[in-house]
Amino acid sequence: MISPLNRLADLRNHAGALLSAVFAALTAIFAKVGVAQINSDFATLIRTVVILFVLAGIVVATGQWQKPSEIPGRTWLFLALSGLATGASWLAYFRVLKLGDAARVAPIDKLSIVMVAIFGVLFLGEKLNLMNWLGVVFIAAGALLLAVF
Repeated sequence: MISPLNRLADLRNHAGALLSAVFAALTAIFAKVGVAQINSDFATLIRTVVILFVLAGIVVATGQWQKPSEIPGRTWLFLALSGLATGASWLAYFRVLKLGDAARVAPIDKLSIVMVAIFGVLFLGEKLNLMNWLGVVFIAAGALLLAVF
């Protein structure tokens, strides 16, 4: 039996994930309007600078700053790789968003959900059951239906 505290934690996690989805949707809409009059790479730079300042303010204001010298090398490596992947993703996304409809571009971008599931199994040893895989197939099919038809 699942305890009430575990259910509350699950509810908070789902609410946070839903909030993330709302902000991701707003990101696509705001970016589509914002990139219309300028170069997509420059638009990505502006977005990145805004994120940098907001996150720096949050980290400092909440006392979460850590000494960079205390962060393990492996952590630096994988966070740097993540940053490079994020940058490449944003550059590609903004370039395509400038050219296409947000309602057709965003679903293709969300195929990353499918790729995360596959990569999680292949590289992180995560386990997905039959229902999970069915969800992955539905996400892929839905994204393709939105983007292509």
